[in-house]
Amino acid sequence: MARGAFQQKVVVITGGCAGIGRALALRFAQCGARLAILDIQDDALVAFRQQLEDKLHAEVLALHCDVTSEADCQRAVCQVLERFGGIDLLINNAGITHRSAVAETELGVFQRVMAVNYFGALHCTLPALPSLIQRQGQIIVLSSLSGFAPLPYRSAYTASKHALHGLFETLRLEVREQGVNVMLVAPGFTATDIRKNALVGDGSIRSQSLSAQFKVASPTDVADEIYRAALRRKRLLVMSNVNWRARLLARLFPRLFERWMVPRLAGVRPGD
Repeated sequence: MARGAFQQKVVVITGGCAGIGRALALRFAQCGARLAILDIQDDALVAFRQQLEDKLHAEVLALHCDVTSEADCQRAVCQVLERFGGIDLLINNAGITHRSAVAETELGVFQRVMAVNYFGALHCTLPALPSLIQRQGQIIVLSSLSGFAPLPYRSAYTASKHALHGLFETLRLEVREQGVNVMLVAPGFTATDIRKNALVGDGSIRSQSLSAQFKVASPTDVADEIYRAALRRKRLLVMSNVNWRARLLARLFPRLFERWMVPRLAGVRPGD
């Protein structure tokens, strides 16, 4: 029954060529979904579409889409609707990160991170929403522990995730009576390439290593958990390596969280 739940359903994934997005595309292709993959990496889009078609016999629409562009997102959603006739699941996965202290971060970095992480999700959701309502579908939003608690040297990233929670928790209230589910996903530390394109304070890109005192999950494992949660139409999924206890600690005992948990979550300091 689980295998057939998304059979022939239309799944749209932003940032779908790498990391968790790529793993999600593979997972939903395995269960027979029709896929629309949105990304800015044209060569990767062509290669990944070919892989999905050749190895999994998936029906795939691969579209260049810069989620910071409202026009790009509207155009992409229109192409999905023309090709497949509707959208059953929208996964807002595209995102970027940075590492720099607030005082050393230029305004443009805040604007860039918000443009991708927050407005990117909004740009894709608005044009897809009528179809999602018509089909009583789902929206999945990739957040992080930063959506619940502050992490030093990630102020712009944290702000964007808090904004996502505010937006999509409100949207959930507005569309639940119309049969649409909204799920926020907070993965723990995951072995993705997001840090290869991490911004620093002046807006330049500097590859950063992942230094975590927690078990690092694979994108495949994260995608499997998200898939199972989508089957159950959950409202919130917090991954196990930074689990609900951390979230509860941040909510109820913020000073203890800041003294005990934040140094472990922060990893290396800028410049390390």
